[in-house]
Amino acid sequence: MSLAPVLLKLLAILCVIALGYVVGRLRWLGDNDPARTLGNAAFFIFVPALLFRTTARIDFSVMPWATLSAFFVPVVVITLGVYGVLRWRRSPEQAAAEPCVRAITGCFGNTVQLGIPMAAAMFGEAGLPVHVGIVSLHALTLLTMLTALVEIDLARDRARQGGSGTHVGHMLLTTARNTIIHPVVLPILAGLAWNGLALPMPALVDETLLQLGQAVVPLCLVLIGMSLAYHGMQGAWRGALMLSAVKLLLLPLAVLVAGRWGFGLTGLPLAVVVMAAALPVGNNALIFAQRYRTLEAESTATVVVSTFIFAVTAPLWLWVLSRIG
Repeated sequence: MSLAPVLLKLLAILCVIALGYVVGRLRWLGDNDPARTLGNAAFFIFVPALLFRTTARIDFSVMPWATLSAFFVPVVVITLGVYGVLRWRRSPEQAAAEPCVRAITGCFGNTVQLGIPMAAAMFGEAGLPVHVGIVSLHALTLLTMLTALVEIDLARDRARQGGSGTHVGHMLLTTARNTIIHPVVLPILAGLAWNGLALPMPALVDETLLQLGQAVVPLCLVLIGMSLAYHGMQGAWRGALMLSAVKLLLLPLAVLVAGRWGFGLTGLPLAVVVMAAALPVGNNALIFAQRYRTLEAESTATVVVSTFIFAVTAPLWLWVLSRIG
């Protein structure tokens, strides 16, 4: 298993982020908050296209469900645990979206632009299908869950500010509408419906969605660099390091324990799910933070910091896996 292709991909990612930083520092796109404009473009146009096309094309009949469960069960538990602790500790002065933003920043991995090359380089054709299965359900699971939670928290916050006159039924209806009519959840639900009805995808529609989806990765990487230039990392270091520790150490440890001793995985399947959990923070964390205008600097810093540290933690986890056998 060679790490050279992964390190090359890692370096390329950092170079694109650096390009975005230069663009932001030199204000090539103007001073009228172009980072937020790019973030909105990603969130409302490119990401929905990618999510719809992905979910519409999933073949659920060939999914390795036992192996995928060894990944998603601990990941969901850790995500909900981080959210629950932060929700419990949140003070009234903090934004209602903070627990969910930090939960996604600490648990959403870069499974595509870094994860797929890593799986291909380390595990080849034998392990790549398992990783692709993780990719196909990753955003569907975490983004949908956290979107529902953040909309519930925002509805509670609005109800508290509105006083006792706020009708519970109206609050529940508003929360449900905001959760479903959402740039992340709605294309996922539409894609699942399309998949379930086994409808053919017209060639023109498929190609259009493909072109839009392919823009997500470079756009988000440039966006990370620009956000770093506009927001900086001052005051975000502590949070970035803590969330990076959750993503790079706690999450893969939980998957290792659950996979090996909970689901009985060994060998290649165990290695694939652990290394998928060990990936650095993915771009969707920043998109999520920008959507709710909460902790954008911290999310940006965590993406950058975790990507740098991954160069050290990836060999560490490979060594641990080799010792376990």
